[in-house]
This record gives sequence, C-alpha cells and structure tokens, in this order.
Amino acid sequence: MVNKNELIFGVRAVIEAVEADKEIDKILVKKDIQSELSKELFEAIRGRRITVQHVPVERLNRITGKNHQGVIAYISSVTYQTVEDMVPFLYEEGKNPFFVMLDGVTDVRNFGAIARTCECAGVDAIVIPSKGSVSVNADAVKTSAGALMSLPVCKETNLYTTVKFLKNSGFRILAATEKGDYSYTKGDYTGPICLIMGSEDKGISSDVLSLCDEWMTIPIMGTIQSLNVSVAAGILIYEAINKRSEQAE
Repeated sequence: MVNKNELIFGVRAVIEAVEADKEIDKILVKKDIQSELSKELFEAIRGRRITVQHVPVERLNRITGKNHQGVIAYISSVTYQTVEDMVPFLYEEGKNPFFVMLDGVTDVRNFGAIARTCECAGVDAIVIPSKGSVSVNADAVKTSAGALMSLPVCKETNLYTTVKFLKNSGFRILAATEKGDYSYTKGDYTGPICLIMGSEDKGISSDVLSLCDEWMTIPIMGTIQSLNVSVAAGILIYEAINKRSEQAE
C-alpha cells in the first residue's frame, strides 16, 4: 500500500512539483493522454532524470479514487545521486570505492535488507536502474532500518553505460551469477570495485554481464538451487570487506 504522502496527482500539481525540483521517483501517465496541460507536463520533464510510465487508466484509478487527471507522481524518500558525481568525489576523498549494483531486483524487502547490509559494511553507494527496479519509498526505508536515509543511492537510466563508465574510471566489476567461473572466495576484491547482484529469477542482464571482469558464484550444497538475493549479497559484501581489510593491513 502506497503512503498517500508519497503521491502527487493532477497534471498541474505534478508540473509544479517538477518545476520545484522535487525528488520525483517516477510519474505514471494515462496512455494516450493528449490534453494541452499534459503537453506542458512533458515539456517540463524533458531533460530531467525522471522515469515516465504510460499505463492504463485503471491502474491510476486503483492508486487513488480522486481526480488524478491521468497523472500520478511518486515522490522519493531520498535524494538520488549519480555515479558520475559519486566517483570523482570518492577519489578526491582518498577512498577506495566499493559500490553495489542491483540489476532487476524488484522486491522491496530484499532491497531494504541489502541496503542495510551495505550501510553496516561501509559500502560507498548502492546503484539501481530507473526502470525495472525497486525504488526508495517508505516501505524500503523501513525495511532497511533507516539505512537508506544515510546510504547514497545512485539511480541510473542505463546500467550498461554506467558499468562502462565505472570500468573507464578504474573499477573492477564483479558479477554474482550462477554462471560463475569460480567460487566467490577466489574473487579479486582489491581496488575500486562494483559488485553486481541480479534478480532471483533472471539474474544479471546479459549485456551488463558481458562487461563484468569476474563471474563469481556461491557454492550450493543443498537441493535448492539458489539463495535469496539479500542473503547472497550479505555473503559477498562481507567477503569483499574481509579481503579488502587484509589488503590494507
């Protein structure tokens, strides 16, 4: 259930929120909307990093019974960062950056649990795509035990482009995948790294996986063939922390 305080509905109200630089997570727009005011909305959105989804009016009606005029905006609980801003900032701070990227993780409880682990382990940022992913809403913040209020979250339009940027910035890209070549205990966690976790059903998308420097797996001894993604993330994150601590000694 969406917290009503996280919603803005009505074309004019959403335009005002956009122009006021509110942190908008996404905007749902009725399919085939063609009003003059909606054209003004699209003009206001142009050039901004805001996800727009065209949906049936029935979906909008299920979200609110009020006069939404075919437009509903979700307000984010946090201010999103960008990888392009975070990387030089961390380098200037003398950090050895550690990012965790989530490719296609849609379950808010898993997202919150991963964010909580990231914050406890001192991960520098968590990266999510603008589409096909969970968002930082009130439920995610609660599940993370508040970690999402302090852990930087980078929301990126294209993960493939983002991974290429990270590689060009000196990052080693580590994939957690059942297609892995070897156990996660043999991974190279030294230097700037980005650990990528995929969804439990589809895993990491093939284009992103093709860019990864290492494909690592967690050995499964039982009959169930996969771990919950938040549990797998916890195992890998702390393996990375241990190896990086040993390197620093």
